[in-house]
Amino acid sequence: MRAVVLHEHGGPERLVYEENFPDPIPRPGDVIVKVKATSLNYHDIFTRNGMPGIEIDMPMICGLDVAGEIVELGSNVNDWSIGDRVLVDPRNRVEGGLVGETIHGGLAEFCRVPDHQLILIPNDVTFAQAASLPVAYGTAHRMMVTHGKILAGEKCLILGASGGVGTGCVLLAKMAGAEVIVCASTEEKLARLKEYGADHGINYITSDFPKEIWKLYDKPKRVDYSGGVDMIVNFTGGDTWAPSLKAMKRGGRMMTCGATAGYDPKTDIRYIWTFELQLLGSNSWERTDLIQLMDYIKDGKMAPVIDRVFPLAESREALRLLEDREVFGKVVIEP
Repeated sequence: MRAVVLHEHGGPERLVYEENFPDPIPRPGDVIVKVKATSLNYHDIFTRNGMPGIEIDMPMICGLDVAGEIVELGSNVNDWSIGDRVLVDPRNRVEGGLVGETIHGGLAEFCRVPDHQLILIPNDVTFAQAASLPVAYGTAHRMMVTHGKILAGEKCLILGASGGVGTGCVLLAKMAGAEVIVCASTEEKLARLKEYGADHGINYITSDFPKEIWKLYDKPKRVDYSGGVDMIVNFTGGDTWAPSLKAMKRGGRMMTCGATAGYDPKTDIRYIWTFELQLLGSNSWERTDLIQLMDYIKDGKMAPVIDRVFPLAESREALRLLEDREVFGKVVIEP
């Protein structure tokens, strides 16, 4: 089969397009999925580069988010049929492991997965839409809805809003009826975010974002709960963490699911106790998040933001664009 294969860790050149990689063979309880779409994530870059403490058997095919059609059933598979349209939950919640890291992923024509990782795709959801969901939108849904409990009328500031998780947060916050403020690095990205419903945009390169929040809603006050925003979504960390504390109203909450700019930021905890702030972590996603997201798409409530679609042979270039932050939303590969 055709596949993009990683034989050793390193830069983009380590991803090799091959036309005769061995076809997968199902074990008992497995299915073979003909990959119709797979979306890229920063985790694919981490896998390519190599992550401290995580050993990966080589060669490996990256690609966590996989959607396609079942073309072969292993023994003991009773709940699925050839031709079923399926989304693969990347997390193996029985034996452990991750698609594209412990077993071959979606950057190939075919993918072998245990049947307990499958989720049926509704007819009104495309393969590209389904493949865009697990890592980015599943993470966003668990953070914004399951843990964050975003409400209509709340003011929500989203940092890193132009990526996969960020655009998912924007769509979910607007669907809930919140007023959304986004931070991005260019005016072009801010304009596109407003096309997807953002109410206000802040260029964090040219502006001090807490002061911009103060201009919009006044400086947070301890005496009457006025000023600032109700929720901040901050999965960047680093130099954005301490300023974020200054932008939340009394009783506000900050959601985090990562730290792309640094995991050990300086924190002034006086803001936390004097303004009674809540810091809430959210990790990964559950199957229920993915099922709910596909229902949103099916019902016309939202659609994932897909920047570009590439053929399999151009996966290396697609991943480069993601790594260089030249994409808006999700990048999809269609083998």
